[in-house]
This record gives sequence, C-alpha cells and structure tokens, in this order.
Amino acid sequence: MPVRPLPLTDSFGRTIRYLRLSVTDRCGFRCVYCMAEDAGFLPKAEVLTLEEIDRLASVFVKLGTRKLRLTGGEPLVRPGIMDLVRSLGRHLRSGALDELTLTTNGSMLFKHAAGLAEAGVKRVNVSLDTLDPHKFRAITRWGRLDKVLGGIDAAVDAGLRIKINAVALRGVNDDEVHRMVEWCGERGFDLTFIEVMPLGGAPCSEQYLPLSRVRSELEMRWTLEDTDHRTGGPARYVRVTETGGRIGFITPLTHSFCESCNRVRLTCTGMLCLCLGREDAADLRTPLRQGDDERLEEAVRDAVARKPAGHDFAPGRAGRHAAPQRRMSVTGG
Repeated sequence: MPVRPLPLTDSFGRTIRYLRLSVTDRCGFRCVYCMAEDAGFLPKAEVLTLEEIDRLASVFVKLGTRKLRLTGGEPLVRPGIMDLVRSLGRHLRSGALDELTLTTNGSMLFKHAAGLAEAGVKRVNVSLDTLDPHKFRAITRWGRLDKVLGGIDAAVDAGLRIKINAVALRGVNDDEVHRMVEWCGERGFDLTFIEVMPLGGAPCSEQYLPLSRVRSELEMRWTLEDTDHRTGGPARYVRVTETGGRIGFITPLTHSFCESCNRVRLTCTGMLCLCLGREDAADLRTPLRQGDDERLEEAVRDAVARKPAGHDFAPGRAGRHAAPQRRMSVTGG
C-alpha cells in the first residue's frame, strides 16, 4: 500500500486543504474594485498552460487538498477551460477531492453550465453586486445584467447550486441589501456579502462599508439566526427565518478570519500567494517547468511553511504591512 504524504501544514498548525486557482487574468468585465478600465494582460508565455495547471493542481490534491476553486479574471473566458474542468473531475471520481467549483461573473454560464454539471461541479459562486441594470453597468463598466441573469437560469436548469457573492459598496448598492436577501430567498440561493478590500490601489476608503452596518440594517426587517454552517471559506453564516435562506458575511477588515485560514491562492502565472493581504508569494512555475514532481512538491511544502499568521487589513490605514499592489483579478479572488 502506498504511503500517504503528510498533509500540508503551515508553521501555525493550520492544514491547507483549499486551493483557489486562477486560470487567467482576463475578464469581460472591468469591475471598479477589481480591475482598471484600461487593464493590460499578461504575455501568453507567462501564463501556465492548461496542462501545467492540471499538473500543479494534481500535486496539491496529492498533498491533501480537498477543495479546488477555479477563478480568474473570469475563468470561463479561458479557451479550453472545459477540458481542464473535465480533467480535474477525475479527482472527484477517485474520491481524492471533495469539491471542484468555480467563481464566475456569470456572463458565460449560459454556454458552460451543462458541461460544468456533467464534469462533476455541484455549485458555483456568481459575483453579482446589484440587481439594478444601470448600477450593474456602472460597477462592471462593460457588463450586461440580463446576460448574467440568463446564465444563472441556465445553471439552475443544469442542476447547479448557486451562491451569490455581493461586494458591499457604500453609496452604490447599500440601498439594495433587503432586495438581494429577498431575491436570493425566492430563488433558493445562498448570499454572501463581502467587504471591499484594499488591493491594487482600489479606492477602498471611498467604497468601504463595514458589514456590521449591513447586518444591523438587515436585522431591522429580517430575523437572523447564527449558524455553524461552513463551506470551507471565510464566511460566517446566518439563517434568515423568513426565507429559510443563508447569508454569509466575509469581513477581512472588521473581523479577521485568519486564525482558521486553510487556503492558498495560485495565480495563473504559477505564483502561490500565501495570504490575500500580503505581497509574499512563492514561484511554483519554475520548478513546475523543470519537470521534477519531487522538487515541485518540496517547493509547495516550503512555501506553505512560511504562510504568515494573517493579513493586516484595516480600514483607513495601511497597517504594519502595505496593502498589496496587485489587483484582485491577478490574485484570483
């Protein structure tokens, strides 16, 4: 019987079982908190091939990763993406992986929803900050709300579970929180609100809305019951008595969740980001392209061992560590 490798554990005793994997830095939207409107893109030679992404993801699975989330940019704009999803699905069938999922802006779900379900994907996260088409256009700069809603319908028809991710933006969508709860409740979708994060020079101070304020607003209309529900990510969930639905709160600024962090992020260039809120990263592309899996596994272990205790996000200040200058689209969500 083969010896099972030791799990990936950092120096603080946290076992890393969740990999968020960016497959591209490209996207059809230019969301104001994520990408510059005139964003340039990486040269093809710097981006991992789909075969390299598969191989690297498989190394993480071998080392104990139980959840893979594909991100971008927008993952579904990557040519050949469904070949990668189908290939990674073998880890679900073998039992080595518990979940293969993705975060998407929903614009390409109409095309790929059925294929995702056939490959073993059970649920997707859809980034949707507003149900107002004019606000949607303003936030995404290029997006069309009707196309995203049509993609969500296609995903539901394919049997995929949906979670809506909404970034809370002061003065933009803070007047829609009740409508979002009601709509998600009617559709049977979980909803997660996210605090905007100071990455890549995004105007965080102008847009920042603490989720403590959002929760207080929601409690004026809805009955919120704390739960111990977890999906493997940082959200803390409540159940809405009136709808039966769940609301998650991701609070990197007002309530750090670093003590339970079980994830790392891999960029489409093969850089392993050990913390969303730090510049520190490890180059895995070089050992990957050298072709030696033992050296690659060693590089992964060495990188995870220096995962920091946590970020230092704080509203209105830089903290001990300057906010990363990479945009969210480069980090992979």
